[in-house]
Amino acid sequence: MSVFTRSRAGKALGGIAVAAVSAVLLAGCAGGGGSTEPSESAAPAEDLTLKIGSVLPQTGSLAFLGPPEEAGVRLAVNEVNEAAKGLTIDFTPGDSGDADNKAFETTVPKLQNAGVSAMVGAAASGVTKLFLDSNVAAGIITFSPANTSPDFTDWDDDNLYWRTAPSDLLQGEVLGNLVAEDGHKNIGIIYQNDAYGTGLHDVVKEVFESTGGSVVAEASYNDGDSSFDAQVATIAAAQPDAVVLITFDQFATIAPLLVNAGVEAKNFYLVDGNLKQWGTDVSVSLEGAKGTTPGPVLEDDFKERLNAAWTAAGNTELDDYSYAAESYDAVVLLALASLASKSTTGADIATKLQEVSGGSGDGTKCTSFAECADIILEGGVADYDGYSGPVTFDENGDPTQASIGIFQYGADNTHTRIETR
Repeated sequence: MSVFTRSRAGKALGGIAVAAVSAVLLAGCAGGGGSTEPSESAAPAEDLTLKIGSVLPQTGSLAFLGPPEEAGVRLAVNEVNEAAKGLTIDFTPGDSGDADNKAFETTVPKLQNAGVSAMVGAAASGVTKLFLDSNVAAGIITFSPANTSPDFTDWDDDNLYWRTAPSDLLQGEVLGNLVAEDGHKNIGIIYQNDAYGTGLHDVVKEVFESTGGSVVAEASYNDGDSSFDAQVATIAAAQPDAVVLITFDQFATIAPLLVNAGVEAKNFYLVDGNLKQWGTDVSVSLEGAKGTTPGPVLEDDFKERLNAAWTAAGNTELDDYSYAAESYDAVVLLALASLASKSTTGADIATKLQEVSGGSGDGTKCTSFAECADIILEGGVADYDGYSGPVTFDENGDPTQASIGIFQYGADNTHTRIETR
């Protein structure tokens, strides 16, 4: 497990100046766990009904992340409700789409009008940016399991933005070092020109160059673009040892173009936005290519429980589990904070999120909603450690510990985990 610590004073981590990237974290927030007491109108625990919605990618360029994320949400909702600890979750799923198709413009107002206290999502940082202020104005918590932009760390969010996924700082450091450790000296980078792509690009470049390597070519594109000939020509002309691809599903178009231009796919490096089980969905062999994505090895029967919850909703079994744990933990933490605050008001719940994650430093460790709920109901302070890791929010609502998985593709264009850092 890689552990990273953030500081607004700008402490260095792995050779990166945290201050230089505003302590780059997936999608931090301007406030963590405050000390404000719950409102006087807070309901007793036995009467709590917590309304939450999801704004996750059912369509668009990150649609492959939608099923594992929503499965994580559904499993957590089921298990919280089955625990019967004085709190029931009323869940409404919704599509975020992406910044191009803008499905969130329908979903977010619908959930706001439904009176939700929190929304789980979006997956894409660029999408979250487009509705976060609206949720803040409405007093609704936005809790992302997968945002990666550094820009949210100091967002004026009234303590209403949280996340369970680690930052670009960590993934970028792991990826930049991995490329160098594999013996590459000169690389090219193709990246999406948005909050996600530029943030991760900057960290990968800084880390790789700090090892003595050179970024000999880089090219960006905009979300919604369908032609990438110019970007591929720029990279191929520089003849790099390897290419880092910070994309979403545009990878399926870009990869064959690079191979046709003479770049070997075994020297591709992917990221969480495109590290999927490609199979026949990409027309070239990816054998040997590597990639990174946040998240530890999923233990016990978690995958089986995810699939049970997902197929019970009328879906086929999952073939990808990216950010499922982060989504599950987001719901559990929201439920525990609601129970601890004896309230279903977004602002009240937010005052307890850092506490139930262990950020206060004086809680009792627990690893399930039921176990943690018992601690809270008995008058104690719960410190939830989840499937995505210990979480432990800092004062900005950012997780302070996380793992990054390293994966490699085989001949069938599917990947397996080869290492965790």
